[in-house]
Parts: sequence; C-alpha cells; structure tokens
Amino acid sequence: MREVDDTVRFKNRRLWMLIAMLAVATSARAQQNSSTSSTPSGAATHANGSVQGPATNDPNYIIGAQDVLDIDVWKETELTRTVPVRPDGKISLPLLNDVQAAGLTPTQLATQVTIGLKKFVADPEVTIIVREINSQRIYILGEVIRAGAYPLLPNMTVLQGLSSAGGFTPYASLKKIYVLRVENGKQSKYPFDYKKALKEAGQNILLRAGDTIVVP
Repeated sequence: MREVDDTVRFKNRRLWMLIAMLAVATSARAQQNSSTSSTPSGAATHANGSVQGPATNDPNYIIGAQDVLDIDVWKETELTRTVPVRPDGKISLPLLNDVQAAGLTPTQLATQVTIGLKKFVADPEVTIIVREINSQRIYILGEVIRAGAYPLLPNMTVLQGLSSAGGFTPYASLKKIYVLRVENGKQSKYPFDYKKALKEAGQNILLRAGDTIVVP
C-alpha cells in the first residue's frame, strides 16, 4: 500500500512540473508576441532594442539644408551611407562627389543618384529616406511652457504647433497670438485668436518653414 502511495505522489509531482513548464513557456511566448506587435510597421529594430524609423514618409517632402538622409544602394555597401545635407544644399557621395539635394524630393534625388551611378554600377537600385528633418522648422516664443524650435510637419497648423509647446502659461493672451513670416524679404504679421480657431476651422493658419508663433 505504501508503494502505491509513493507511486501516486511521484506521478502527481511530475504532472505539476509539466504544468509549471508549460506555464513558463506560454508566458515567454506571449511576451515575445507583445514585443513584436509593439514595433511600428516599417521601423528598424536595432540590437540594443531601440526602434528607429524615417522622419517623414511624405513623398512630396522637399529636402532642405541640414536634413540627414539615408542613401541605400542595393548590394553596394560601400555606397550605402547616412549623409547630412550641407548648407549649400549638396551631399557628398562616393564616385559622384557633390550632388544637389536641397529642393528635391527623396524620389527625385534617388533618380539623380541612380543616373549618376550607372556610369560605375550595373543597374543600381537607389532608395533615399529622410532620417532627420532639420531644415523645416518653426519657432514658438512667449508665454508657452516650452518655447523653442520645432520640426515643421506636413500640413501643420498653428494649433498643432502650439500643442508641441506644452500649453500656455497663466499669463498668455490667447486672443493676441500672432505669426511672423518672411515673404519676399519682408516680414509679415498674421494675427491668431486661439479660442476662435478652436471653434472655427477657417481661422486656423497653415505654417511654413521659418514661421515664428508669438504668444504675448
């Protein structure tokens, strides 16, 4: 009888061990799936676990000085690199030396680089991604929580720009906000009523690169 009890206890112990092992495996699989699903589509996951993606996916984005570009030439590792756009609007690439980048979209620049490389590489396939946007900026000054320079996103409005600054201080005059813009070498001033813009979509203003929002 004692031998039967020992056998039962041994089988029960093995059963609990199997259950515990299955629970651990299930938990690990769930964590792995959760980690995978949290990575944005199209983003690159690096060895240190960080995730990076392009600064913009807008095909109509115009490259400007000080932007940073990823130049990818398929199967040509020596030509693939990350380069800044110089203040003169050009980038430096092997074989091609200086290439005009500012004023072009990533697709247009990729076409130019492809044409240039055909003299040296058979059927080059070039992809260009804007890694950092440094040329397209707006500035927010005055009675806001975080005054400073901010990236200009596609179709960005004054309301969206102000949201980047973290809100207003208690002393902000929301009816007397204005946008300073340089046009044809002259500075123009556009009044902006924050509360009115919240109610009427037509009162919002599309921002341009170099605009300054002032909150008195």
